[in-house]
Amino acid sequence: MSVQQELAGKRTSTLRYVQCHSTFDPNKSPEDQLFVTSYRPASFQLFCSLLCFRFDCLSQLSNLYLCAVTTRNSNVALILTFLYRLSQVFKDYFGTLEEESIRDNFVIIYELLDETMDHGLPQALDSMILRSFITQGANRMSEDARNKPPVALTNAVSWRAEGIKHKKNEIFLDVVEKLNLLVSANGTVLHSEILGAVKMRSFLSGMPELKLGLNDKLMFEATGRANQAKGKAVELEDIKFHQCVRLARFENDRTISFIPPDGEFDLMTYRLNTHVKPLIWVEAVVEPHKGSRIEYMIKTRSQFKSRSVANNVEIIIPVPPDVDSPSFKCSVGSVSYLPDKDSAVWTIKQFHGGREYLMRAHFGLPSISASDIDPEAKKKGDNAWKAPIRVQFEIPYFTVSGIQVRYLKIIERSGYQALPWVRYITANGDYQLRMA
Repeated sequence: MSVQQELAGKRTSTLRYVQCHSTFDPNKSPEDQLFVTSYRPASFQLFCSLLCFRFDCLSQLSNLYLCAVTTRNSNVALILTFLYRLSQVFKDYFGTLEEESIRDNFVIIYELLDETMDHGLPQALDSMILRSFITQGANRMSEDARNKPPVALTNAVSWRAEGIKHKKNEIFLDVVEKLNLLVSANGTVLHSEILGAVKMRSFLSGMPELKLGLNDKLMFEATGRANQAKGKAVELEDIKFHQCVRLARFENDRTISFIPPDGEFDLMTYRLNTHVKPLIWVEAVVEPHKGSRIEYMIKTRSQFKSRSVANNVEIIIPVPPDVDSPSFKCSVGSVSYLPDKDSAVWTIKQFHGGREYLMRAHFGLPSISASDIDPEAKKKGDNAWKAPIRVQFEIPYFTVSGIQVRYLKIIERSGYQALPWVRYITANGDYQLRMA
C-alpha cells in the first residue's frame, strides 16, 4: 500500500478514496519529495489536494511526513513554507522532531496547530511568541489565557513582545562569512563563493528601532556618494532579510531599518559570487611505492595579512584505506591518523598570516592491494582514493569580502544608552584543493 492510500484510509468516512495521480515513488526513496494526490468524496462533489514532503531535508529521519490538505487550487509555495515553519516550531519545543516526540507531546502539538492555523490561514509561527501562552509542561490552556492572547499576536510587530526590560541594554552583531572554494590540481581556482550572514543577539528594553549601515555599493550609488566609496564598497547578491526589516525603505534608499526580536536571530544573509584567492594554500606531493610504502610532503601557506590569525586550522589529507604504520613529522602543530575516515589530519591551533609550514607523512602499504584481488577495484583505478584535500579554519576580526558595518544606531523613546558590539568572522565552507 502506498503512502497516499494509507493517508486516504485515515480520512473520515464521508471522504472516500477514488483515484490517485501522483509523482511520488516510494521505491526510489528521494531525499525531498512533493506530491499532489486527488481525492473525490462519495457524498459530495469536492476535490481535495494533499501536499506532503518528507522531513529528510531537515533531519536524517526517513519515516516522517508533514502534510497539509486543501479543498481548492491553493498556493503551493505558501503551504510548503507553512509546513517548514511549523516543523521549526516543533523542533524549538521538542528539541528533535521524530515519531516518539510526536507521540509524547500530542496535546501540545494539537494546541500549536490550533494557534498556528486559523480557518485555513497561517497565523503565529514564532516560537518565542507561542511560548508565552503555550508552555511545554501544560496539557491545555486555562480560560484566562484563551480569553487574553498575547498582544504580540495582533500587534504590527508580531516578533517582539511589549514591556521587555533588561538591566543592561546591549546588542551583539556578528558578521560571519563562509568561503566555498574548489582549486584544481594545477592551482587554478575553479569555483569560489562567499556565503555571509549578519547574526544578532539583542538585549534591549522597550521597543527600540535600529538602523544598520554597511559599505553597500548600491547604497552609495543611490545617495550620490559613489566616488567616496571607490574601492571600499561591496556589491551584495541574493540578500535575504528577517521579517523585522522594513523592505520598502531598503528598496528606496538601501537603509536597513528594523525593530529587533529579543534574543538571537539572523538579520540578513547574502552571497558574493566573486573570484577569491585561497586564504590557506596547500600543496601535496605524493610518492607511492607499490607494495611497500607511500610518502606525503604537504606544504601549506597562509595568504592573508600578517596581522590576522587563523584559529583551529585542520588540513584533512585523504590516504589509501589499507595503509598502516603511520609516522609524521611537521614544523608546527600535530598530525593524527584517522583510519575510520581514511585520512590524516594536520592540526594547527594558530596560523598567522604570511607563514609557511611543512609536514611529512609516511605510511606502510600491504604487498597485495585490493585492486590486485578485486576486479571491480581495478576498474576504478589505483588513484580512486585521491579525493581533494579539505581545510577547516576560522579567522576572527576578518572578512574576505571586505564588508564593514559603518554604523549601528539605536533609537528608543525612553532615551537609554545602549552598547553595540560588532565582530567579524571568516570560516571555511566547502573548502577543497585537489591533489596532483
